[in-house]
Amino acid sequence: MSTTLFSPFTLRKLTLANRIVVSPMCQYSAVDGCATDWHIVHWGQLLQSSAGMYTIEATAVSAIGRITYGCLGLYDDACARALSKRLAIARANAPAMPVAIQLAHAGRKGSSHVPWEGGQLIPLTEGGWTPVAPSAIPQLATESPPAALDEAGLAQIKGDFVAAARRAVRIGIDALELHCAHGYLLHEFLSPISNQRKDAYGGSFENRIRFPLEVFAAVRDAWPKDKPMGVRISATDWIDGGWTIDDSIALVQRLKNAGCDWIDASSGGISPAQKIPLGPGYQVPLARAIRRATSIPTMTVGLITDAKQAEAIVASGDADLVAMARAMLWDPRWPWHAAATLGAQVHAPSQYWRAPPREAANVIAHAKVGMR
Repeated sequence: MSTTLFSPFTLRKLTLANRIVVSPMCQYSAVDGCATDWHIVHWGQLLQSSAGMYTIEATAVSAIGRITYGCLGLYDDACARALSKRLAIARANAPAMPVAIQLAHAGRKGSSHVPWEGGQLIPLTEGGWTPVAPSAIPQLATESPPAALDEAGLAQIKGDFVAAARRAVRIGIDALELHCAHGYLLHEFLSPISNQRKDAYGGSFENRIRFPLEVFAAVRDAWPKDKPMGVRISATDWIDGGWTIDDSIALVQRLKNAGCDWIDASSGGISPAQKIPLGPGYQVPLARAIRRATSIPTMTVGLITDAKQAEAIVASGDADLVAMARAMLWDPRWPWHAAATLGAQVHAPSQYWRAPPREAANVIAHAKVGMR
């Protein structure tokens, strides 16, 4: 049985075995930005999932660019060594799979408690730090305002993204995604809800997209030409007066012209006033609109849990890739089960070749196994 979901897809010189991407998922389990043994276990099980590509969680380009004190970083040599060491262990014990990393800066959402401790802003008096943002506008009215970035601050952040990208090259990362979504720093520049600057980086649409495009161009220049680089965007703020899908299409065309290889189309995160129409595949129309208007490869995300649902999305051309997060945490073998449902095959560790039940015996390629 031929399926689109289990057909290969190529980004520059990188070929994914199928259209399933493991989405970046924050683990809040780093120490001073450094990966820990938790990451070996987390990465290891998902690298054995037989997805087409695995994406390391939002990885901060500076210490104050972390969302929480537990967020992963790639902002100094210690972070790079910790990530390199643990990723090498995880990759050595899993079938070959491309690994991407999402580089990020939390902006005004930085200095927060981890989710299981409430997720609220940590005050300076309790060990937090002062977050930075385009404008001194807090995420919540009850929070202290962030510090508005000046020109020197903008230059520093751009340099931080470039330095982190170069560390990712040295570690052997295969693809890079720039986080420009979910109310974090680069999204904060895009949205008129959070960006009320009066200089060249605020006001008009062209001014608000200026800094994210500058960061993209600088990172693309530092990233190897044969390696793909994409961008995750919030395609709409889901709020009146905010960023819209039309804005996204205009931005994406500029990103494409600048060398962007894919758009990961998410949404929301800029304001608690957002009104999101949650439902299965609720963000698919955003990816579809961007793909049809710009012809750029797109990933779609959000409440995609069923194999036939995912197949229909890519087979119809609504998106090129399906990125999955919570569904993969719940079921790290989701691609195996999807392949069984769709009559496809995956490559899996030889130690697990005897795992499929009789009715799914052919799901693992080359699984001819004898037993004494």
